[in-house]
Amino acid sequence: MVELELDRGVAVITINRPQARNAIAPATMDELDKALDAAEGARALVITGAGDRAFVSGGDLKELAAVRTDEQARAMALRMRGVCDRLAAFPAPVVAALNGHALGGGAEVAVAADIRIAADDVRIGFTQATLAIMPAWGGAERLAALVGRGRAILLAGTGLLLGAAEAERLGLVDQVVPRAEFPEAWRTLAHALADGPGLETKRITAPGVTADEAAGEFAKLWCADAHWEAVERAMNRGK
Repeated sequence: MVELELDRGVAVITINRPQARNAIAPATMDELDKALDAAEGARALVITGAGDRAFVSGGDLKELAAVRTDEQARAMALRMRGVCDRLAAFPAPVVAALNGHALGGGAEVAVAADIRIAADDVRIGFTQATLAIMPAWGGAERLAALVGRGRAILLAGTGLLLGAAEAERLGLVDQVVPRAEFPEAWRTLAHALADGPGLETKRITAPGVTADEAAGEFAKLWCADAHWEAVERAMNRGK
């Protein structure tokens, strides 16, 4: 089950499959696509899991056990990669709120986001290697972009599990917060992105953006009422 919450410019997608530790089944892929459709227009998007044990524990092995042929495996890989590609290409900033462990395919979903915030007791790992396979949903390529090719081969090739602090040190996680503060922290982050220039900043940090395009995004914000209201508040502060 995938749930969507819309909250003042922030869309929150929650994978709620506690019986399977929020694992991804074929039906989950379809529901994620529908949730992404419904989230269009949000100024920030959060993807998270229900509970505090798992963000996403990977693919649902019980349901995916029916995938046996080369053709079926290729189709399944491309199906979920398409979902992760949609996350990565979402126009607004995407935050993966790691409420629990992100393992295997769960780590792939996490790295499809722009920003990863994690509770301090969370572990993350590309554990597909323990099943004698490799990441198939675009995670290896995205991991290499985050931590470098050598570390990506090390992590995805061995299935090494990282604690939140080590993942932050490597640049795999962007922010680690105490478990007690986590629910408020990710919402605060998402609303800060939605209320501020998060969407415009994502646009200008995309590969290939020209100086003229970046200046155009800046000019729109400069001329907006919100900018001048903030300027007035700043100039009157302390009077």
